[in-house]
Formats: sequence, C-alpha cells, structure tokens
Amino acid sequence: MTLQMELLLIFENDMKASFREYILEFKRPSGTSRGVLKTKDTWFIIIEEGNKIGIGECGMFRGLSIDDRMDYEEKLSWACNNIELGLDALLEHLNEFPSIQFGLEMAFRSFESEHRFILCPSLFTSGEDSIEINGLVWMGDKEFMKSQIKQKIKNGFRCIKMKIGAIDFSTEIDLLKSVRDEFSKDDIELRVDANGAFNYSDAIEKLKRLSEYDLHSIEQPIKSGQWQEMALLCQESPLAIALDEELIGIFSEEQKKELLDTIKPQYIILKPSLIGGFRSSDQWIEKAEKIDTGWWITSALESNVGLNAIAQYTYLKQSNIPQGLGTGGLFTNNFQSPLIVKNGTLHYNNKTNWKFNL
Repeated sequence: MTLQMELLLIFENDMKASFREYILEFKRPSGTSRGVLKTKDTWFIIIEEGNKIGIGECGMFRGLSIDDRMDYEEKLSWACNNIELGLDALLEHLNEFPSIQFGLEMAFRSFESEHRFILCPSLFTSGEDSIEINGLVWMGDKEFMKSQIKQKIKNGFRCIKMKIGAIDFSTEIDLLKSVRDEFSKDDIELRVDANGAFNYSDAIEKLKRLSEYDLHSIEQPIKSGQWQEMALLCQESPLAIALDEELIGIFSEEQKKELLDTIKPQYIILKPSLIGGFRSSDQWIEKAEKIDTGWWITSALESNVGLNAIAQYTYLKQSNIPQGLGTGGLFTNNFQSPLIVKNGTLHYNNKTNWKFNL
C-alpha cells in the first residue's frame, strides 16, 4: 500500500462530529406552572465516520435543565471537537451537562447500531409489543382541561396525568371530582403534577384534599432543594409523592443515595435528558429499588428522535406501570417516525419510515 493510499484510508475512517440546533414548534401553546410554552429548543449531535452515521438529541429544557447555561453550545462544540476521546471520557468531562451526556450516549449507540434509529433491539422495536403510557392533560381553563380529559379517555388511556398549580386549586379539585364522579380508580388511574407549585406551609392540607379522589400520586408538590420538608411530606402525606425536579443537578452516586435515604419518596421519575441519560437512570433505579421506592420514566419534550431512544430504553426495563412517553404529537415540525400512540400505548410501527431532515 502506498503512503498516499494509507493517508486516504486514515482520512476516510477518521471519526468526526458536529451539532445543529433545531426549534420545535408547539401545535398549541402548552401551559405549565412555569408559563406557556410555544417553542422548544433542542440540539442534535451527528457522529460520522466513512459511511456510518450516529444521531443523538441533546434536549436541554430552558428554565428547568441544570445545563441551561451561557456556555451550552461551547460545551457542545468541545464535545464534537473531542469526539475521538470516546464516550466514557466525554461523559466524565461533561458531568454538569446531563442533556449533552444523553445526546452523546444516544449518538454513540446510534453509530454502533445496524440501524441508526434502533438503539435497543427488542420486541418493542420489532413491533410485537408496546409500552403503556399516561395521557397528559395540559394546564388551561377549566373547560379546556375537561375537554382534554374526555379526549384522553375516549382515546383509550387508562392512566391520565394532569398538571396542576397554575389555576385556582378549588377549580382543579372540581375537575378531579368530575372525573371521579364518572370513572372510578379501577377505570382510570389519575396522577397529578404540581411542578413544585405548592408552599410547604399548606402543602399537607392540599395533599389531604387531593387524596380524597383516589389519585395514584403527585409529582413534586413543593420546590426542589427542600429535602427535610419533602421528607416530612413523604412521611405524612396520605397521597404517594413522586420526586421529579428534585433529581435534577444530582450528579454523583453518593448524592443520589443521600437524597433517597433522606427523603424516602414513594416514587421517583426519571427524565434521561435532565438527569444524564441511560447510565444515570440505571444508577437511580438501582438505588431506588434497594429502598423499595418505585419509579417510572418520562420524556421531557424531546423530538421523536429523543423520545425514540427513551422509549427503547424504557421497554428493556419491563416496568409494569404506565410510563410518560406520549409527547411526540405536540409539535408541528416533529420528524416522521414509526412511533404511534394507540389505545393508551406507544407502538413502533415498522411500516413507517424515519424522515430526519435538519
């Protein structure tokens, strides 16, 4: 082989990476306790070597992600310029950037897979099995929320998650009562998500009122960072509490153990984009199960690319409770994918092809 041919071979097999921003647009402005969302920024890491391509989504969530920082794109650029370091070294260097960690995990799995969007082959990706999910009801006025609830039930959901904390509490109670007047807990499982909207001083009274309507659980009743107060709520509440935002910014395994041992929640909710991807999720699950804390996995307004990765990972965990994976239909400019929601379950329809164009 000549020197020229050797240099050409090296060049052709040199791994490189780049990133691109993409703005997801909501079909309808979606209300949360943090305000109304109209768009969602996301970034894609593309790994290339020869004819091989890997795609990963860095779904940083502005105002919520711990890595919502001015130097975010600088870190993305660093990761791409140092892609040859390999996944382990990159993850270690990017410990404070969980959404980039997850995007890299996704991109490397995609790159190493036979099909760039089949990251975790299973009965789910072959179309032979599905994942039960909850139907999400967004905040709004009473009539809008009520119409969403009726539509979710009509669409076959047996578990509904309702965001609360933005409108009058008594109105939200009336909504829950109207659902329970028509559907028992055996018919419909109800979850609520306060996104930290309650004050600790009156949280226990609100939890007692909510518990009258046979709810499965409430997510993050008070703001994160109040470990002792949250521990007392978990101990005294008649309604099971699930930690959500509380997990954001907890990086080390020691911190994860300390949080769970201190608060002792009934459930934790894992959002890979916000907590550092698959590896971090594995650590949380291992530690939660040791103290009999339940868990489920939720997407965080990623595009179908990120949702696809989270769904495939979730299926491998074989949880027997509904997961939070139904966000793909919220956007006008999402990517066409085989993911479809049918009768309250998420399916991978192999008859539909991916269309990923940035």
